[in-house]
Amino acid sequence: MSKNNIQIFDTTLRDGEQVPGCKLNTAQKLIIAERLDTLGVDVIEAGFPISSPGDFNSVVEISKIVKNATVCGLTRSVKKDIEVAAQALVHAKKPRIHTGIGTSDSHIIHKFKATQDEIIERAIGAVKYAKSFVEDVEFYAEDAGRTDNEFLARVCEAVIKAGATVLNIPDTTGYCLPEEYGAKMKYLVENVKGIEKAILSCHCHNDLGLATANSISGVINGARQIECTINGIGERAGNTSLEEVVMILKQHPYLNLDTNINTQLLFSTSKLVSESMGMVVQPNKAIVGDNAFAHSSGIHQDGVIKNRETYEIINPKDVGVTDSAIVLTARSGRAALAYRAKKVGYELTKMQLDKVYATFLQFADKKKEILDEDIHAIIKSSKVQINVLA
Repeated sequence: MSKNNIQIFDTTLRDGEQVPGCKLNTAQKLIIAERLDTLGVDVIEAGFPISSPGDFNSVVEISKIVKNATVCGLTRSVKKDIEVAAQALVHAKKPRIHTGIGTSDSHIIHKFKATQDEIIERAIGAVKYAKSFVEDVEFYAEDAGRTDNEFLARVCEAVIKAGATVLNIPDTTGYCLPEEYGAKMKYLVENVKGIEKAILSCHCHNDLGLATANSISGVINGARQIECTINGIGERAGNTSLEEVVMILKQHPYLNLDTNINTQLLFSTSKLVSESMGMVVQPNKAIVGDNAFAHSSGIHQDGVIKNRETYEIINPKDVGVTDSAIVLTARSGRAALAYRAKKVGYELTKMQLDKVYATFLQFADKKKEILDEDIHAIIKSSKVQINVLA
């Protein structure tokens, strides 16, 4: 792997599926897993095998069909979890066991009622046991975002010695600010002995709307894997959005960081996941929302019609969207009306456009949006003689 390549670890089928009401059956998971493999993700976290017979079976079946990506199963730092995950991954071409334990004072004291040394012992034991089944073992330090950096470094150093190949540094509660999360990664790069033997991974939650920003800060400061989901779905307010981090890296080439994602499949993949899970994508969602490339303000519309780059930093075709949308509302100007009228067959002169525009505003003040069929009615109501394009 190039030192400037960022691996994309997709957890749509594990963390994403934990959203209430978004449960998928095995057949649906297989369709999504195949699409993720085609999309170019490096790792597919297929599920939490011990959590249910259905999840176990899904991981087994996904392992059989995935051709390129690493297939990963989640576990706690419990021997039985690890054994079951190993069984589920037996058919995977590139299996990975993802095991770990909470490392913040909150988790150590309240969840485990343990000491820091006991947590390190359990972490080492889990990694060593997972390593007896597969070569590729990822360790997660749950709630690393609120874990003291010095102790976190001790944990990371211990699990690297035990054989961990990837170190997941989750901002489990979405609490970190980008500079804090980036500084945490930088601290680990500079203070963990043997860090060059493992890949640092970002796993950020969106409780304060900072998951994407934190992940980007993480890779700028040394992480080389981002854990994310399609449409940013996940526990509570969601996870890092795959399409957002991928396009940020693509649109900022000076960062000299890139992914293996085929970005032209992003929009269709978003739709597939949304429809399969019954979870609507908010219209103003970055990259894949219905309004991501839609323009209704007259000033913006005029600029985009003259040159798309005046108001769009991404070519919609780069993410699989056919074209920008010029949406006609009462805020639209003459240029947008002329543009849409031409699309439905009317070539307007300046004088004709002035008359039609006055009628258009009367219609637009009564409707939220003017559709193509409305344009025909507007032309008719304006009583202007117009040549229809062949």
